[in-house]
Amino acid sequence: MTDLGRHQPDFAQFLKVLRREGRPDHLPFYEHLASPGFIARRVGHELPPWGTADFWRCIVDFWLGMGYDCIPMEIPPRLTLQSSDIEAGARSHRSEATACLRTLEDFERYPWPAGDPIDFTHFEIVAGLLPEGAKIVGGVCAGPFEWATYLMGVEGLALATHDNPELVRLVFEKIGSLHLAANRQLATMDAIGATRQGDDLGFKTATFLRPDDLRRHVLPIYKQMAAIAHAQGKPFILHSCGNLAEVYPDLIEDCRIDAKHSFEEAIMPVEEFKTLYGDRMTPLGGLDVDIICRADEAELRAYTRDKIEQCFGDGWWALGTGNSLTDYMPVENYLIVLDEARKITA
Repeated sequence: MTDLGRHQPDFAQFLKVLRREGRPDHLPFYEHLASPGFIARRVGHELPPWGTADFWRCIVDFWLGMGYDCIPMEIPPRLTLQSSDIEAGARSHRSEATACLRTLEDFERYPWPAGDPIDFTHFEIVAGLLPEGAKIVGGVCAGPFEWATYLMGVEGLALATHDNPELVRLVFEKIGSLHLAANRQLATMDAIGATRQGDDLGFKTATFLRPDDLRRHVLPIYKQMAAIAHAQGKPFILHSCGNLAEVYPDLIEDCRIDAKHSFEEAIMPVEEFKTLYGDRMTPLGGLDVDIICRADEAELRAYTRDKIEQCFGDGWWALGTGNSLTDYMPVENYLIVLDEARKITA
């Protein structure tokens, strides 16, 4: 197993990347998330029960043990998902499986949470585990668009934008209010160095909703999220999969998002995004998950060097995958990527 040694975290270096202000002393690493299976294989044992102090201690050790300056972290809102009555085996069953909001009456009956929108205790536990120099990059698990699809279904939401626009407006308004309330509190926590939101808006060729619908319902929430972070002097990161070409100008110029994570070679390689937008929005990650999984050590090191040369010339990039650390990714292969990055940018 590749030995990465112990790294003294220095979140100030990652801040330089996110703000595009000065060159960091080292190349920071960033991932949106790691699967439980990947973490367990890296640490050598099963994870403790989710949410316990032992669980979060394991998570902190996992990220810091690989040379990260931050702990990526998200907690879900207190929203209830219900099984729908859709017939098993029906088309798009998975995307509609938890759909429960089809009418305005459904919206009124739904048990919307009162009080804290998320359980902030988890962030407080992690804050107490951080060594000097480390920070949390924190947010709400799944974004406004994703939660709307959980509650309405992907098809249900798409149809409702035409058939029941008032329901769509109310759903996004309610979900957005919960996310924004959480962000207001997260942004004030000293242990959180930047806030973030994961929200997969698209697929290979387009966004799930029309760009105008995103501008109407989703992007205004992102704009407020970024403003909340900026009011506390902190950057805001968006993770979103899919082809967002039609809304990148909105995300940059109107929402004023500081950094973007998730890049797919078949849609827009990270180095292409870097050329087009990198002086206004910092790209994070972008190494192809499939290549990391399949390549041998020599290929991996050459591939990593090439990405670094294309993206880290001005210092405004953080190394990581284009999506996440998956259950099927060989841990050793990812450690080789990090080791090569540390060797050539030390």
